[in-house]
Amino acid sequence: MLNKVTESAAQAMSNITDGATILIGGFGLAGQPAELIDALIERNARDLTIVSNNAGNGETGLALLLKSGCVRKIICSFPRQHDSYIFDDLYRAGKIELEVVPQGTLAARMQAGGSGLGAIYTPTAYGTLLAEGKETRTIDGIDYVLEYPIKADFALIKAFQGDRWGNLTYRKAARNFGPIMAAASKHTIAQVSEVVDLGVLDPEHIVTPGIFVHEVVHVGA
Repeated sequence: MLNKVTESAAQAMSNITDGATILIGGFGLAGQPAELIDALIERNARDLTIVSNNAGNGETGLALLLKSGCVRKIICSFPRQHDSYIFDDLYRAGKIELEVVPQGTLAARMQAGGSGLGAIYTPTAYGTLLAEGKETRTIDGIDYVLEYPIKADFALIKAFQGDRWGNLTYRKAARNFGPIMAAASKHTIAQVSEVVDLGVLDPEHIVTPGIFVHEVVHVGA
């Protein structure tokens, strides 16, 4: 009987090793898989590359992961905010690498990774510092920058409901990057507020089908 529900967040982190690339969902704190991140910190894998929308808020979740010293590099769109002081301190001290990617490009690169595309052309960042050293091309009179897919060893995402096959639904804005991250990783771990029986989820409401999900962790509301 196929059952992807994992006993605990700690167990779900057991396969994460040093040097892994991990996609972490969330738009700020909305949809951030906080319990999975806490378990990742306890796992204490080192030299990680993290791909997320931002570089953490305050001293919780993603910011706490950076503070733990587990992260070698972060790829994100918004590294600096009013409460991103942990990232700021690490970056200024040369203790973390940063790759800034415009938000739409970040999403498109992950979509390309999940769709099996070799690369994409985007007009975003053409003529800026972010395009330096990258291939460019003019198509129909518009200048584009070549960007390569983002794929990862693991994705940590937050969903609302999940079943034992790994089918997921999301709650409003908490959906954000979850679906595309699930498709772009080799091993997706989803924390859910509710685990429901097979057949409860309306197929029309399932955003991420179980084929993209490998483990489901119930963390409550």
